[in-house]
Amino acid sequence: MNPSDAPLPPGRPSAAERRAALAGRTGYDEAFLGPVVPLALPVRDTVETVILPYTHFTVVFRPDRRLAASTAVCIEGGQLLEDVPREDVWEFDPRLPEEQQAGDDIYRNNSLDRGHLVRRLDPVWGAPAVAGLANADTFHFTNAAPQADVFNQGKELWQGLENYLLDHAAEYDRKLTVLTGPVLQDSDPPYRGLQVPMRFWKVAAFVQDGALAAAAYVLDQSPDLSRDADRALAGAKAGAPPPLGPFRTYQVPVSDVAEITELEFGPLPDVDVMPVFRAPEERWRRLESYADIVLHP
Repeated sequence: MNPSDAPLPPGRPSAAERRAALAGRTGYDEAFLGPVVPLALPVRDTVETVILPYTHFTVVFRPDRRLAASTAVCIEGGQLLEDVPREDVWEFDPRLPEEQQAGDDIYRNNSLDRGHLVRRLDPVWGAPAVAGLANADTFHFTNAAPQADVFNQGKELWQGLENYLLDHAAEYDRKLTVLTGPVLQDSDPPYRGLQVPMRFWKVAAFVQDGALAAAAYVLDQSPDLSRDADRALAGAKAGAPPPLGPFRTYQVPVSDVAEITELEFGPLPDVDVMPVFRAPEERWRRLESYADIVLHP
């Protein structure tokens, strides 16, 4: 028996009921902005993925890593509902076996957060009933990845990027599509049967001056060995989470995200607001504040 099909406490929906409820989800709309922005899919056809549609977003899931390869969300900035309560009830997606997902066993009794890939508020727009579904849908383990629980300037920048970009796009109906995911590498350190990603990426697409535009970002939570290598490596203890460093946020070329993730980003590398012809030492632009963000070539 699949553990998700085991008997549940009275009042809690069964796995079959939850599968039926999710069956009608239409997911991410590739034509939401007008120009088509496809899902970010692996370049290599040997990488197995499962496409999981939710309300206003879709997860491209990698069962071999028990994490998403990418996510994509439509954000209608003019219809966002900010008063939808946060319940923090995380669920396995009943469309996948639980053993293929990273559940509470990864996050229990340690310093790791369940980091939302599709940010909770991003798909929460439209009619209240629809927004409520979107809010609950973001609390599936398929939409989470382990992140350090520390909160600093780098993480604050990362969590506020969508708001900043929506403000920038205000004159163009405040619409965004945002693709997000972990950088899944063979060298990611193992912990409780899961390889913990050291970096995360985000690619935002929007309409600017009547044409499609894109901007890409990377969040790095790897130990900062340049500043305190001994202390960082001392944290690599058996049975403990891998040592994670302070969050560092960068603006990077979309083509660089495609290279490090081995994902296909359709038209977005060609409409990047951060030209790839910048010198190598300038291509990954460290962000200390929103004023550092490049939004025009």
